[in-house]
Amino acid sequence: MVRTATVPLRALVKPQIPEKPLPTMPDRLPDSFQIDLSIEAGDWPAESQLEAMAANAITAAFAGADLEVLEGTEVSLLFTDDASIRQLNAKWRDKDKATNVLSFPGSDPQGDVYGPLLGDIVFAYETVAAEAADLGIEFSDHLTHLTVHGLLHLFDYDHQESEEAELMESLEKSILASLGIDDPYADRPLVADGG
Repeated sequence: MVRTATVPLRALVKPQIPEKPLPTMPDRLPDSFQIDLSIEAGDWPAESQLEAMAANAITAAFAGADLEVLEGTEVSLLFTDDASIRQLNAKWRDKDKATNVLSFPGSDPQGDVYGPLLGDIVFAYETVAAEAADLGIEFSDHLTHLTVHGLLHLFDYDHQESEEAELMESLEKSILASLGIDDPYADRPLVADGG
Protein backbone atom coordinates (compact mmCIF):
# COMPACT_ATOMS: atom_id res chain seq x y z
CA MET A 1 0.00 0.00 0.00
CA VAL A 2 1.35 3.42 -0.90
CA ARG A 3 0.69 6.28 1.51
CA THR A 4 1.10 9.72 0.00
CA ALA A 5 1.10 13.17 1.53
CA THR A 6 1.89 16.55 0.04
CA VAL A 7 2.64 19.15 2.65
CA PRO A 8 3.88 22.73 2.55
CA LEU A 9 7.38 22.83 4.04
CA ARG A 10 6.57 25.60 6.53
CA ALA A 11 3.44 23.82 7.79
CA LEU A 12 5.38 20.94 9.35
CA VAL A 13 5.84 20.72 13.08
CA LYS A 14 9.09 20.40 14.98
CA PRO A 15 10.23 16.77 15.32
CA GLN A 16 10.20 15.15 18.75
CA ILE A 17 13.93 15.74 19.21
CA PRO A 18 14.23 18.80 21.47
CA GLU A 19 18.04 18.82 21.46
CA LYS A 20 17.99 19.32 17.67
CA PRO A 21 15.78 22.36 16.99
CA LEU A 22 14.66 23.27 13.50
CA PRO A 23 16.99 25.76 11.85
CA THR A 24 15.71 29.22 10.99
CA MET A 25 13.78 29.11 7.72
CA PRO A 26 15.70 30.94 5.00
CA ASP A 27 13.72 33.77 3.39
CA ARG A 28 14.51 32.57 -0.13
CA LEU A 29 12.64 29.27 0.41
CA PRO A 30 9.13 29.87 -0.95
CA ASP A 31 6.13 29.15 1.26
CA SER A 32 4.77 27.11 -1.63
CA PHE A 33 7.67 24.60 -1.60
CA GLN A 34 6.12 21.13 -1.44
CA ILE A 35 7.36 17.76 -0.23
CA ASP A 36 5.51 14.89 -1.91
CA LEU A 37 6.15 11.97 0.43
CA SER A 38 5.23 8.35 -0.32
CA ILE A 39 5.82 5.23 1.75
CA GLU A 40 5.80 2.23 -0.58
CA ALA A 41 7.44 -0.53 1.47
CA GLY A 42 9.68 -1.08 4.47
CA ASP A 43 9.32 -0.59 8.21
CA TRP A 44 9.71 3.19 8.09
CA PRO A 45 8.85 5.50 10.99
CA ALA A 46 5.43 7.17 11.01
CA GLU A 47 4.67 9.48 8.10
CA SER A 48 4.57 12.50 10.41
CA GLN A 49 8.11 11.72 11.63
CA LEU A 50 9.37 11.35 8.06
CA GLU A 51 7.73 14.65 7.10
CA ALA A 52 9.35 16.47 10.02
CA MET A 53 12.76 14.92 9.30
CA ALA A 54 12.51 15.83 5.61
CA ALA A 55 11.47 19.41 6.36
CA ASN A 56 14.34 19.76 8.81
CA ALA A 57 16.93 18.33 6.40
CA ILE A 58 15.70 20.25 3.35
CA THR A 59 15.49 23.55 5.22
CA ALA A 60 19.03 23.13 6.54
CA ALA A 61 20.30 22.13 3.08
CA PHE A 62 18.77 25.21 1.46
CA ALA A 63 20.32 27.46 4.10
CA GLY A 64 23.70 25.71 4.17
CA ALA A 65 24.23 25.38 0.42
CA ASP A 66 22.62 28.72 -0.53
CA LEU A 67 20.12 27.02 -2.86
CA GLU A 68 17.28 28.78 -4.65
CA VAL A 69 14.05 27.42 -6.15
CA LEU A 70 11.05 28.81 -8.01
CA GLU A 71 7.69 29.39 -6.32
CA GLY A 72 5.68 26.18 -6.30
CA THR A 73 8.71 23.89 -6.53
CA GLU A 74 8.27 20.35 -5.27
CA VAL A 75 10.49 17.42 -4.40
CA SER A 76 9.27 13.84 -4.23
CA LEU A 77 10.53 11.46 -1.54
CA LEU A 78 9.85 7.74 -1.93
CA PHE A 79 10.47 5.47 1.05
CA THR A 80 10.72 1.88 -0.16
CA ASP A 81 12.74 -1.32 0.31
CA ASP A 82 15.90 -2.95 -1.04
CA ALA A 83 14.06 -4.93 -3.71
CA SER A 84 12.50 -1.83 -5.26
CA ILE A 85 15.62 0.31 -5.12
CA ARG A 86 17.66 -2.55 -6.58
CA GLN A 87 15.36 -2.55 -9.63
CA LEU A 88 15.75 1.22 -10.01
CA ASN A 89 19.51 1.01 -9.56
CA ALA A 90 19.75 -1.71 -12.22
CA LYS A 91 17.51 0.17 -14.66
CA TRP A 92 19.00 3.65 -14.32
CA ARG A 93 22.60 3.03 -13.20
CA ASP A 94 23.30 -0.49 -14.53
CA LYS A 95 24.12 -1.63 -10.99
CA ASP A 96 22.18 -4.73 -10.00
CA LYS A 97 22.33 -4.17 -6.24
CA ALA A 98 20.51 -2.31 -3.53
CA THR A 99 21.81 1.07 -2.42
CA ASN A 100 20.81 3.47 0.35
CA VAL A 101 19.54 6.42 -1.72
CA LEU A 102 19.00 7.34 -5.36
CA SER A 103 18.31 10.80 -6.77
CA PHE A 104 16.57 11.59 -10.04
CA PRO A 105 16.78 15.28 -11.04
CA GLY A 106 13.65 16.89 -12.48
CA SER A 107 13.48 20.22 -14.32
CA ASP A 108 16.62 21.88 -15.64
CA PRO A 109 17.56 25.00 -13.68
CA GLN A 110 16.76 28.48 -14.97
CA GLY A 111 20.17 30.01 -14.39
CA ASP A 112 20.97 29.25 -10.75
CA VAL A 113 17.32 28.78 -9.77
CA TYR A 114 15.80 25.29 -9.75
CA GLY A 115 12.21 24.12 -10.14
CA PRO A 116 9.35 23.64 -10.46
CA LEU A 117 9.97 19.87 -10.40
CA LEU A 118 13.15 19.51 -8.36
CA GLY A 119 13.21 15.72 -8.68
CA ASP A 120 12.80 12.45 -6.82
CA ILE A 121 14.78 10.95 -3.95
CA VAL A 122 14.31 7.24 -3.20
CA PHE A 123 15.41 5.53 0.04
CA ALA A 124 15.77 1.77 0.79
CA TYR A 125 14.76 0.84 4.33
CA GLU A 126 16.88 -2.29 4.86
CA THR A 127 20.07 -0.65 3.58
CA VAL A 128 19.54 2.57 5.54
CA ALA A 129 18.79 0.63 8.75
CA ALA A 130 21.75 -1.73 8.30
CA GLU A 131 24.16 1.14 7.63
CA ALA A 132 22.97 3.06 10.69
CA ALA A 133 23.41 -0.04 12.86
CA ASP A 134 26.85 -0.81 11.37
CA LEU A 135 27.99 2.77 11.96
CA GLY A 136 26.51 2.87 15.46
CA ILE A 137 24.47 5.99 14.73
CA GLU A 138 20.82 6.90 15.15
CA PHE A 139 18.59 5.82 12.26
CA SER A 140 17.09 9.33 12.10
CA ASP A 141 20.54 10.95 11.86
CA HIS A 142 21.56 8.63 9.02
CA LEU A 143 18.28 9.21 7.18
CA THR A 144 18.69 12.97 7.60
CA HIS A 145 22.20 12.70 6.14
CA LEU A 146 20.93 10.70 3.17
CA THR A 147 18.14 13.23 2.59
CA VAL A 148 20.68 16.06 2.47
CA HIS A 149 22.94 13.94 0.25
CA GLY A 150 20.11 13.11 -2.14
CA LEU A 151 18.94 16.72 -2.27
CA LEU A 152 22.44 17.96 -3.13
CA HIS A 153 22.48 15.50 -6.04
CA LEU A 154 19.31 17.18 -7.34
CA PHE A 155 21.30 20.44 -7.37
CA ASP A 156 24.06 18.85 -9.49
CA TYR A 157 26.50 18.11 -6.68
CA ASP A 158 28.36 14.85 -7.24
CA HIS A 159 31.08 12.67 -5.73
CA GLN A 160 32.49 10.68 -8.63
CA GLU A 161 35.72 12.71 -8.72
CA SER A 162 37.83 13.46 -5.65
CA GLU A 163 37.43 17.28 -5.81
CA GLU A 164 33.66 16.99 -6.27
CA ALA A 165 33.44 14.52 -3.39
CA GLU A 166 35.36 16.83 -1.07
CA LEU A 167 33.09 19.79 -1.91
CA MET A 168 29.89 17.76 -1.52
CA GLU A 169 31.02 16.14 1.73
CA SER A 170 32.12 19.49 3.14
CA LEU A 171 28.64 20.88 2.46
CA GLU A 172 26.98 17.81 3.96
CA LYS A 173 29.08 18.05 7.14
CA SER A 174 28.29 21.76 7.52
CA ILE A 175 24.56 21.25 6.93
CA LEU A 176 24.39 18.32 9.34
CA ALA A 177 26.37 20.22 11.98
CA SER A 178 23.70 22.95 11.83
CA LEU A 179 21.23 20.21 12.84
CA GLY A 180 23.42 18.91 15.66
CA ILE A 181 24.41 15.76 13.73
CA ASP A 182 28.02 14.57 13.92
CA ASP A 183 30.31 14.35 10.89
CA PRO A 184 29.11 11.26 8.98
CA TYR A 185 32.50 10.91 7.27
CA ALA A 186 34.69 10.92 10.37
CA ASP A 187 37.03 7.93 10.18
CA ARG A 188 35.52 6.89 6.83
CA PRO A 189 36.80 7.25 3.27
CA LEU A 190 35.24 9.61 0.75
CA VAL A 191 32.03 8.40 -0.89
CA ALA A 192 32.98 6.37 -3.94
CA ASP A 193 29.79 4.96 -5.39
CA GLY A 194 26.70 6.19 -3.53
CA GLY A 195 23.39 7.41 -4.88
